[in-house]
Amino acid sequence: MNVTIDPGASGGIVLGYPNLVTIPMPKTDGDIEMMLRPALDEPYVAYLEQLVKYTGRNMPSSSMAVYASNWGFLKGVLTAHKYRIILVPPKKWQAALGLGSATGLTKTEWKNKLKNMAQQLYPNLTVTLSTADAILIYEAAKRGALG
Repeated sequence: MNVTIDPGASGGIVLGYPNLVTIPMPKTDGDIEMMLRPALDEPYVAYLEQLVKYTGRNMPSSSMAVYASNWGFLKGVLTAHKYRIILVPPKKWQAALGLGSATGLTKTEWKNKLKNMAQQLYPNLTVTLSTADAILIYEAAKRGALG
């Protein structure tokens, strides 16, 4: 099973079963751990979006601290459950899908562009702003663009 994760507090998780399952980021550490607990004793791969150290936008330090803490917790859970973790820089999965950059767009415009792309690729899924990035990371991984 492949798992793709947008680690932000308002991010999301995609579980790659025969049918994709999209989940907004669970609100508690216990729910995150339970969601990522392997169901079978088989190799699992997690594509975890790399921690972004500079957003180029005015992100309050308190928000950055929550984001970094959530990322570290996710990486720890994946490690504890013996996932093979592939860290994916945002620019890598965005380039793999030909998304361009956020230059000249507001954060809302950029996020809506990503959501729209995810909806085009997976019209049968309910795509939200929380799950769009994880869906797009899944697509980039499926195309073999992430290693």
